[in-house]
Amino acid sequence: MEPQKRRGRRAAGEDTKAALLTAAREVFTERGFDGATVRSIAARAGVDAAMVNHWFGSKEGLFVQAVFQLPIDPNELVKRLLDGPPEEIGFRIVRNFVTIWDLTGGGTFAALVRSVTAHEGVAKALREIFLNTVFRRVTAELDVDQRELRATLCATQMVGLGMVRYVVHFEPLASAAPEVLVAAIGPNMQRYLTGPLD
Repeated sequence: MEPQKRRGRRAAGEDTKAALLTAAREVFTERGFDGATVRSIAARAGVDAAMVNHWFGSKEGLFVQAVFQLPIDPNELVKRLLDGPPEEIGFRIVRNFVTIWDLTGGGTFAALVRSVTAHEGVAKALREIFLNTVFRRVTAELDVDQRELRATLCATQMVGLGMVRYVVHFEPLASAAPEVLVAAIGPNMQRYLTGPLD
C-alpha cells in the first residue's frame, strides 16, 4: 500500500524555498519586477503567499535571491573568455554569452532588463555583473589603453544584444544561430577590446 501524500505545507521548508525561487525566476522573467506579484509567484509555486515574507522578507528580497544569480560562475566565465589568443577575445565573448543565455532563453538577464527602469537595485546589479564581474576583469588582463572605456563599450554591446534577442525579440536576430552572431558582432567587440578607439 502506497503512503498517502501529505497535504498542506511541504514536508521540508527548503522545498518551499526552492519552489518559490523557481517560480520567481519564471514570473520576474515574464513580467519584470513591477508586473510580478507575491500572490502570482506563490500561486505558481503552489504555496501560501505568506511564505514569501517568511523566507525572503519581501518581494524585493525574493527578487534579489531569484534573479541576481548568474547561470555560470563569474570566475569560470572570465577564465573562458581569456583562454585563447587576445585577437579572438571579442568573438569568444559573443559566443560564450549567447551560448549561456540561449540555454535559458535569456533567463535571469531578461528579468533584470525588464526591471531595470523600476528598481535602482537592478541597475546596480547590471553594472556589477557586466562591468565589475566580467569586463573590467577582462580588460585588466589585456595590454591596452582606456581599459574603463573598453569595458563599458563591451557591456553596452552585450546588454543591447541581450535586450534585442531575449526581451524585445527583434527578428531575424532573435532566432539567428549563435555562430551568425559571433561572426557579425565579434569584430566590433574585438575592436572595442584591442583596436583603436579614436
